[in-house]
Amino acid sequence: MRELACDVAVIGAGTAGIAARRAADKAGARAVLIERGPGGTTCARVGCMPSKLLIAAGAAAHSARNTDLFGIRVSGVSVDGPAVLARLRAERDRFVGGVFEGLDDLPAETRIAGAARFVDRDTLVVGEHTRIRFRAAVIATGSSPTVPGPLRGLGAGLLTTDTVFETADLPESLAVLGAGAVGIEIAQAMARLGVAVTVIDAGDTIAGLSEPDLADQAAAIFGVELALHRNATLEAAELEDGGVRLDWTDRQGRAQVTRAARVLAAAGRAPNLDALNLAAAGLHLGEDGVPDFDRRSLVCAGAPILIAGDADAWRPVLHEASRQGEIAGTNAAALAAGRAVAAVEPWTSLAMVFTHPQAAAIGAPYTADRADRLVGAMDFSDQGRARVDGHNRGGLRIWADREGRLLGGEMLGPAVEHLAHLLTYAVADGLTAQEAIDRPIYHPTVEEALKTALRGMIQQKDKC
Repeated sequence: MRELACDVAVIGAGTAGIAARRAADKAGARAVLIERGPGGTTCARVGCMPSKLLIAAGAAAHSARNTDLFGIRVSGVSVDGPAVLARLRAERDRFVGGVFEGLDDLPAETRIAGAARFVDRDTLVVGEHTRIRFRAAVIATGSSPTVPGPLRGLGAGLLTTDTVFETADLPESLAVLGAGAVGIEIAQAMARLGVAVTVIDAGDTIAGLSEPDLADQAAAIFGVELALHRNATLEAAELEDGGVRLDWTDRQGRAQVTRAARVLAAAGRAPNLDALNLAAAGLHLGEDGVPDFDRRSLVCAGAPILIAGDADAWRPVLHEASRQGEIAGTNAAALAAGRAVAAVEPWTSLAMVFTHPQAAAIGAPYTADRADRLVGAMDFSDQGRARVDGHNRGGLRIWADREGRLLGGEMLGPAVEHLAHLLTYAVADGLTAQEAIDRPIYHPTVEEALKTALRGMIQQKDKC
């Protein structure tokens, strides 16, 4: 077995792992990158980029069918499923190729292929061919789709977010288990491409929205294009007549049956940690199987090991994974050199869903207790720019403390990917509602919706 020694061993070549490897190099450490494969990052290969390509195709079909509002008549719209998926994979492969190009810049001797496992708190074995002694290690092994028990054993009838984009054609019908960000994005896109879609979710939230009125609005909006069932419990699943039969219970406790050509498991992703033999490294694992770690330094308790990206199950989105990777790589190099690690304050949380309308959650989460909060609300139904574009659905809910300092909010509507950034920056900068409203906003733009919500918040404060 080959024997190697390094300052920093990075396990995983996704977004967080690549960032950690580069940060460790920059800090002067001798680093190696261990790749189990397939490479290309979750975002580029099976996540945000291919899903957005599917969403874009669905939006094009939907727009072509819905031009009457503007006095434009279009007929004969058809969807070529294989062509849609061929473009998706071609563009996806371009994004993955870009990731590989970045990896190709690394010296070959510092890239090791294979599955890693810990032998002790400073030793890894990769496959059966390489033993690595390290001074510090970074776990950046990413995540894999969670498949609920009833769906296991469905064989080709089951799709996951890792396999759905590999199908040769669009299915005639699709059952989606999960109405979170990925589930509802794919469900709406598929429906707009002509697939009969049913969504089943155990909870009451949808598209990451927990504010009750916005969640209800989202359910009503998406329910026009697909069958959406919240507070439902999947009881059983089986193959039937070349498709899948799902037995489930609705919110009233009534037994229901859904039949579809395929079922998509979109009930979240779990960290890829089981094969690492973390106990041998002396790490203490929580009930979720993730090591205890400090969220500012990303150092795990009990060993010179750090964890970053989807592997830590904290904020599984690309911009967080990239930043966490950089922090972990820098701190791993510091540990390897006997220096103190840096404690970095987390960013204001930001999560988006690219449905139509879009959804986002920013900063402090929703709470039903409003005793210590001001809440500003607005409805897009009569917002000027939204009506011009025919996208006047949804609303905003923004909250602040009793002094008017912005804490966060949730959004459902047009251009939310831009509105959410503005609110995120305002929260991060510690602005009050008045300070935020004093900033310029051009007319007519959807951004004016923020002023409406902020004015309502200020009026509440003035009445206190």
